[in-house]
Parts: sequence; structure tokens; C-alpha cells
Amino acid sequence: MDIRCVVTGQDTSGKSVFVRDAPVAPVTLALLPGFEFHRLWGSESAVQLPSSGTAPPHSGYFPPKSGFRFGFFTIPPEAESGLAPADLAAAFGELREKLPGMAEVLEPENPGMHTTDTVDFDVVMSGEVYLELDDGSEVLLKAGDCVVQNGTRHAWRNRSPANCVIAVALAGAERGR
Repeated sequence: MDIRCVVTGQDTSGKSVFVRDAPVAPVTLALLPGFEFHRLWGSESAVQLPSSGTAPPHSGYFPPKSGFRFGFFTIPPEAESGLAPADLAAAFGELREKLPGMAEVLEPENPGMHTTDTVDFDVVMSGEVYLELDDGSEVLLKAGDCVVQNGTRHAWRNRSPANCVIAVALAGAERGR
């Protein structure tokens, strides 16, 4: 999916201005063929306003407890995403470089399953996908459906013949032990 991001801010006189209006290229990975990750905006902490519209630094894919992330991700049909890369070590290195923190939450013994210390607000924009929880229970989500995930262990399963695009806002959370 082509994603365009428009960012506003305020100039030195306090007037609202458009700071950016540009397409955002997806992050793609050899380890996850067909998946696309559009990292649009985020912060490691609460944002101070007024803002010039300059993107706050946010290095990891998942936010810390006081931060947030906003983006889209595309899940290809399972039939297209099951190919393992020839050089697995290099593929994991690429994952760590392009989406820092993602490799640490993925479960190699349970492909797709992961748990994060975030509250996720997910909206299916196109296609359909099954959301699977750790006990194997599933729900089918279609365009327009939304999910609020509260730090739960889960996986996304696209059993359809078409890509599924999900908009996601991640709020950092603190897990009680």
C-alpha cells in the first residue's frame, strides 16, 4: 500500500504550518517476505507542544513505557510469507538493524507469536486477518474492524489470498511482574 504522511507544526510566530507531505517507503525484510512496515511517527516520551513538527527521536520499533509509535504494517497471505531466507543469520541481522527490538519479541519456536509491553490500537484498513491468542483462540478481522490489545501474546494469520493492511498506534506500558 502506498502511504503518504502529512505533518503539521507551528512556526516561530505560532502559526500552524505544513512541515512535511511525502510518501513513506516501507521497511521490508528478507526474514519476513511480503511484510511491509511503515514507521510514521513516534516518541520515547510525552511530546511538548507547541511543536515545530520535527520528528522526535524514536529508535526502537516498540515504545518504552512513556512513549508511542504510529504506523502501518502489511501482512501478506500465508502462502507467500512462508519462505525461509537462505542466510538466516544475515536475515536476523537485517531485522535487528531495520526494526530494532522486533527480533527480541518474536518466538522462533512459535512463528508469528509475540508479546510486547504496549497497548496496541489496531485498525484493519484493507483485507482480512485472523488474530490468534496464546491458547489458539482466534477472531477474524476485516476492513473497518479494530482491536485494543493489552500486552497480550498474539500472532497475525492472513489466510486470505490478498494482503491485509493494519494501521497501528502503540502506547508504551509497564508490565507488572
